[in-house]
Amino acid sequence: MTNLAAQTALPDEDRMRADLYDFLGSLLARPPSAELLQRTAALEGDGTPIGVAIIGALAKIAAKTGPATVEREFNDLFIGLGRGELVPYASYYMTGFLNERPLALLRGDMADLQITRSAGVFEPEDGIASLMEMMAGLIAGRFGAPADLATQRQFFNRHIAPWAKHFFTDLQGAKMSVLYAPVGALGAAFIDVETEAFRLADGG
Repeated sequence: MTNLAAQTALPDEDRMRADLYDFLGSLLARPPSAELLQRTAALEGDGTPIGVAIIGALAKIAAKTGPATVEREFNDLFIGLGRGELVPYASYYMTGFLNERPLALLRGDMADLQITRSAGVFEPEDGIASLMEMMAGLIAGRFGAPADLATQRQFFNRHIAPWAKHFFTDLQGAKMSVLYAPVGALGAAFIDVETEAFRLADGG
């Protein structure tokens, strides 16, 4: 998505949230480069269950995986011959078809939030990678001022919460998932954390 404003200084918690959304988006947008694999291999868990069980496992697999291997895995999962093992789009998960009402609703909200699709990108905007990137951008202030919590919550509840955990759970258990199994576990755990945080912020 187009960066329409310089990022603003953020509280550490929000910076970490935006970074994690960006990280997931980068892994899901295209096969990770050697540099991204190296960065992933260097990750260290923070002692939490997510840090120990998920980040640690992801780092270990990334350290042993080369770009060509993970590119084959990515293609098997998301591209394939005709289609991959998974179809990572909100419309597909929510209706069974691509380019349906969830995409139309997203495009309306994107216009309201001044989020524009990057030049040269032709895939539907409701892909999981794009949504992770958009959520990071709202938090970090890439589309104007950082979005307030109510705007973040509305975007998350409308476009991510209804299907993203299902997708990440499918990714964790997909036949072709090796590196992407802990990516799925990380995504599912993060969606749970965000869901609960938004619920508490809304008064429970």
